[in-house]
Amino acid sequence: MQTLLNLLAAIALLVWGTHIVRTGVLRVFGANLRQILRRSVGTRSGAFLAGIGVTGLLQSSTATALLTSSFVGQGLVTTAAALAVMLGADVGTALMAQVLSLKLSWLAPLLIIVGVAVFLSRRNERAGQVGRIGLGLGIMILALQLIVQATAPLTQAAGVKVLLSQLSGDALLDVLLGALLSVLCYSSLAVVLLTAALAASNVIAVPVALALVLGANLGGGLVAVVTTLNADPITRRVPAGNLLAKAISCALALAVLPTALPWIHYLGSDPQRLILNFHLAFNVLLAAIFLPFVAPLGRVVDHWLPAKPIAELPGLPRHLDPIALATPALAIANAARESIRLADVVQEMVVGLVTVLRTNDFQLAEALRKRDDEIDRLYTAIKLYLTQVSREALEAREAKRWADIIQFTINMEHAGDIIERVMLDVAEKKIQHNLSFSDAGMSEIEDLHRHLLANLKLAVAVFLNGDLKSAQHLIAQKIAFRELEMQYADSHLQRLSGNTPQSIETSSLHLDLIADFKRMNSLFCSVAYPILESAGVLAKTRVVDAAAQPFPADEPRTI
Repeated sequence: MQTLLNLLAAIALLVWGTHIVRTGVLRVFGANLRQILRRSVGTRSGAFLAGIGVTGLLQSSTATALLTSSFVGQGLVTTAAALAVMLGADVGTALMAQVLSLKLSWLAPLLIIVGVAVFLSRRNERAGQVGRIGLGLGIMILALQLIVQATAPLTQAAGVKVLLSQLSGDALLDVLLGALLSVLCYSSLAVVLLTAALAASNVIAVPVALALVLGANLGGGLVAVVTTLNADPITRRVPAGNLLAKAISCALALAVLPTALPWIHYLGSDPQRLILNFHLAFNVLLAAIFLPFVAPLGRVVDHWLPAKPIAELPGLPRHLDPIALATPALAIANAARESIRLADVVQEMVVGLVTVLRTNDFQLAEALRKRDDEIDRLYTAIKLYLTQVSREALEAREAKRWADIIQFTINMEHAGDIIERVMLDVAEKKIQHNLSFSDAGMSEIEDLHRHLLANLKLAVAVFLNGDLKSAQHLIAQKIAFRELEMQYADSHLQRLSGNTPQSIETSSLHLDLIADFKRMNSLFCSVAYPILESAGVLAKTRVVDAAAQPFPADEPRTI
């Protein structure tokens, strides 16, 4: 029993080490991996090589499948190009299995010690995540050693021999078992390494190990399919196409395996090396067979999983891919894209606002007021999406961006609420009574509106690029807007003193509008403050230090 527990613990440690490496790589290189994949899909060979490289870093073809599925779902990559990436990902996994099977016993303790020390001392920095990757690699190497040690006593147990003898009776059953193990472990790489270790210890025969490896490859494709079951059909195309290619290849391999067994031994005299070489050869042949046909295969999958019709309900998110949550950098980029959609809706409401004020169009006012529901839906979706991103997993730069997106969406949502309330006031105080502003008053409102709209556009640009000069210009525009607001409020009061009838009738609404414009402008311009604060050019207060100001001797000093 103790030996069995040791083996299970070693297997669990192998799976955990794979998870640590995958998570660490995504946190450190997530954005770069995304760029590599997007830039390399122009040709089939480029996409194939990108799949090999990215999977070599992630230690998981499943993680690569989820990344590429996300790109296909967003329309950034075609299905055919993504399938070429996945063929490279499968070869990359096989190559990593070769590397991890080398005699690296001396490296495991070094990686674990250094990895733990770096991770604990610099947890929230990029170096800490690199230490995490080293820790995961060390755990994987150590787990493989423990598996070899734990399986040695099992080769002598009579019960184990009887159980394993049942596996060798049906190759199809062994394939299904390998697929099941891959799904349970969430890693085909771990199952292949485990199978090679068991074969090296003579716990299982080579034919059984070969069938288990085929099953592990099939299970690796099945893991991505299961993970994306709840995604939209476009996102599910890549895992489905990859699984289809693997299923066809496994069926062909099973058919020729009995005939090919006498020649299989040419792949290596050592059982472990033989199994790993067979795994690599299988994936290379898989790529050689299907790489020329990724375009027709992509068309088949596209037809098999057609896109859903666009939902009629406005305000539903388009870029908040749940699969990308495993990659914080990608998830934050998705949230930023959705935030721009939110700002676009606010901009459309701001544009329509002046038309309502000029024409007393009640239907347009109602339509603009209802668009606030669209803003609320987008805001809620973005907020809930970002709360699913672990802030502990973010680097300082990503954590700052996370906070900036949250604040930006909050401000946009508040601006939408202001416009909704303005529409209600306009309908009640102006449209129902068929009132109009004076020519001078309307001219001032339109001038403020032009400045407000320009500042909103500039605020969106600052949110996107984080440029310091643009942020400084935005704050300068905020100050100019405040001065303009005070000037126009004073002009309106002067018209009231002159008993201008239209100004008297719309006075309350006019002053409320000017104040609401000022509030919205402050919300838009606040996007600049985090950038100015990071650059160290933001003053803590605009109030002049009273203690430093001279007071006349005969006047009381009051603050």
